[in-house]
Amino acid sequence: MATGPLLWLMLVFFVTSSVSVITGSTSLITVPVMFQFGIEPRTAIATNMFALIFLSVGGSLPFLRRKTTVADRRRLTLLVPLTLAGSLLGALSLPRVPQHSVSLIVSGAMIAVAIFSVVYRKSGAPEFTAPPSAAAEFTGYALTFLLGIYGGFYSGGYVTILTAVYVALFRQSFVEAVATTKFINVFSSAIATVVFMSRDLIDYRLGSILGLTMFAGALLGARLSIRLGDRWVRRIFLTAVWALGSKALFFDVLPNVSPAEKHGGGH
Repeated sequence: MATGPLLWLMLVFFVTSSVSVITGSTSLITVPVMFQFGIEPRTAIATNMFALIFLSVGGSLPFLRRKTTVADRRRLTLLVPLTLAGSLLGALSLPRVPQHSVSLIVSGAMIAVAIFSVVYRKSGAPEFTAPPSAAAEFTGYALTFLLGIYGGFYSGGYVTILTAVYVALFRQSFVEAVATTKFINVFSSAIATVVFMSRDLIDYRLGSILGLTMFAGALLGARLSIRLGDRWVRRIFLTAVWALGSKALFFDVLPNVSPAEKHGGGH
């Protein structure tokens, strides 16, 4: 890749990773940008997944160094194996998943998360201290596995949705949920990357450059989220969910619906 396009990609990846430490949905921006620079779709997805390992490590370190407001260590012993199993299945299924269906899945999920987060305003608030029910705990673990499948084959919106799940079901604060999901995503990205490596889908030179760029951006973003505190992290998260969900629906999905489908026609 020529120097000019590479520098533009590095800029996009740095800015995106700085913000997406809080919001998630890195791949909803980075992968389409890679398409625009002529990178083959499966290579873009696989190379982006490789770079996400660096982002997740960079985003986790500032949280893990703190004695308070860190990842949910008690649940990680089960969340990590569930994530590994789900993401392995997802990565193996990449060749079988129709690419045209990704935008529909992501936009629907993002909008649902935004609505859910607004309806349950107390979810994740400091005063909302009642422990989750057994059913909520089970559902949280089940969704960790199911969302891991999605995270393994594409990852766009994966961490965003998982963050909302942990806030709503495990009743974590937004900062704690961000820290937990960032740590989990190290394993999701790593297992998917191993699968993509075995199929020779990764551009290692490009992935290493973009990965180091994302590592630096994620370090900056994680430190900023700790300083901002839960209230501002929540505001940034919800704003990003609405913006990304609306973008996916109105610019990716609806323009691709045929006139016959819009009017209920077709066969």
